[in-house]
Amino acid sequence: MSSAGSDKYQYLAAISVNMISISYGAFCGWPSSSFLELSSEDSPLETGPLSPKDQGWVASNICLGGLFGTLLFTWLADKIGRKWSLMWMALPNLLGWVIIPFARNPMHLIIARFIGGAAGGGCFTVIPIYVSELASDNIRGILGVFLVLTCNFGIVLAFVLGYYFNYAQVSWIVSSLSFVFVGCFWFMPETPQHLARVNKIDEAEHSLRYYRNIKANPAKELSEELQLELQKLKTTEKPGGDADDEDNDASGVTWDDFAEGKTRKAFLIGLGLISFNQLCGCFAMLNYTAVIFEQSGSSMPPTMAAIVVGSIQLVGTYTSTVLVDRLGRKILLLVSAVGIGFGQIAMGTYSYLQVSGYEVSAFSWVPISGFSFMMLLAAVGLLSLPFLVVSEIMPQKIRSTAIMILMSVLWVISTITIKLMPVFTETLGMHGTVFMFAILSFSAAIFIAIFLPETKGKTVEAILASL
Repeated sequence: MSSAGSDKYQYLAAISVNMISISYGAFCGWPSSSFLELSSEDSPLETGPLSPKDQGWVASNICLGGLFGTLLFTWLADKIGRKWSLMWMALPNLLGWVIIPFARNPMHLIIARFIGGAAGGGCFTVIPIYVSELASDNIRGILGVFLVLTCNFGIVLAFVLGYYFNYAQVSWIVSSLSFVFVGCFWFMPETPQHLARVNKIDEAEHSLRYYRNIKANPAKELSEELQLELQKLKTTEKPGGDADDEDNDASGVTWDDFAEGKTRKAFLIGLGLISFNQLCGCFAMLNYTAVIFEQSGSSMPPTMAAIVVGSIQLVGTYTSTVLVDRLGRKILLLVSAVGIGFGQIAMGTYSYLQVSGYEVSAFSWVPISGFSFMMLLAAVGLLSLPFLVVSEIMPQKIRSTAIMILMSVLWVISTITIKLMPVFTETLGMHGTVFMFAILSFSAAIFIAIFLPETKGKTVEAILASL
C-alpha cells in the first residue's frame, strides 16, 4: 500500500485541492509590492497615497476575512461535505481579486481583502481535514505540507508579478486560478470518512478504493491495512441513518468531548502551535517585506529583495515536504523555531546599530540575509507544520470543531500582529520589534521541546496514547 501506484490519486487530490491555496498565497504576498505603488505620490487611488494606517487595515483585513471564512467553511464542511465546502471557496477567492482593479479608495481594498481572506480561512481549515481523511499514514505528512508549499508558491508568484505588472494587472492574472481550481478539483470524490459519517457506506468504500487506487472488484485481494480501513468505515455507520441522525452527529460535539484528559492536552498543544505560528512574527513581517527592506537601507531594490525572500521560503517549504516523513515533525519544528530566533537577532542587531549612528553600509547584506534565513527556517517548520500536526493529533469526532476554534484564534492573533506591525516599528523601532519576535520564537522552541509529541507515521489513536 505504500507503492507509488497506490498513492498517485492521493497526490493528484492534494495537488488539485491546493490550486486555490496558490491564489490565497498571492493574496498574502500582494501587499508587499503593491503598497509601494499605492503609497507613492503616483498612487492610482482617487483618495491619494495609501497612509501607513490604511496599509495596516488593508493588510490585516485578510485575517478578519480568514476568521469569518474559518467559521463559515468549517460549518459547511460538516453540512455539505469537505469537497463542496472547498468548491464554494472559489467564489470569494474570485471576488476578492476582481474587486481590486476597480478600487478607488482604501475601503474598497479592505473589502476585497476581507472577501479574499474568507477563502483563505476555508483553505487552512478544510484542506487539512480533507487531506488527513484521505491520506495514507505513510504519506500524510508530505500531502499535509502541500498546503503551505502551494501557498508560498502563490506568495512568490505575487512578488514576481508585482515586479513586472501594476497591482491591477496582477489581480486579473491571479484571478484565473479560481477557474483552474474548479476545473481540477471537480472530479475528486468526497473523503471516505465524511461519507461514512453521513451513513453513505457504499460511497465511502468507493472513495477509499479510488484514493488507494484499488479497483472496485470485490474479488481483488486487499491488503490487511486496506481491509482494516474498510472495516473502520463500516463501523462508523449509525443504526438509524435518517437526516436527524446526520444533523445530530454533525453538531454533537460538546465541551465534555474536550474535557477528556488526552483530548484536552492535544487541544492545548494545538493551541500553542497555532499561537506561535503567528507570534513568531514571520507572517506579519512577510506582509511588509518590501517595506522592511526599504526602511532597513538594504542595497537591493525592495521588490527584488521580496522575490528573493519568497523564493527562499518556497525552497524551505519544499525541504519540509522532503524531510517531514523522514526526520519527523518535532525536530523540524524545533530547528525552525531556534533558527527563526537567530535570524531575527541578526536583523535586529543591524537595525539597532544603524539607528545608533554606527557605520553599517559595509554590512547592508545583513538584513536580507537575516530575513532570508528566518523565512527559510520558518518555512521548514513553524509556518508550515502546525496545520498538519493539529489535524493529526485531533480525534475525528472533534477534529472539525477543534480546528475551527484553533484557526479562529490564529486569525485573531494574525490580525492583531499585522495591524500593529507599523505601530510596533514606530514605537519600538525596527530593532525593538524584531527582538520582541525573537524572544517569542525562542519561547516556541521551549514549548515544542517540552510538550510536542512526534506524530510521524502514527494513527490518531497512537498519538493520543502517547500524550
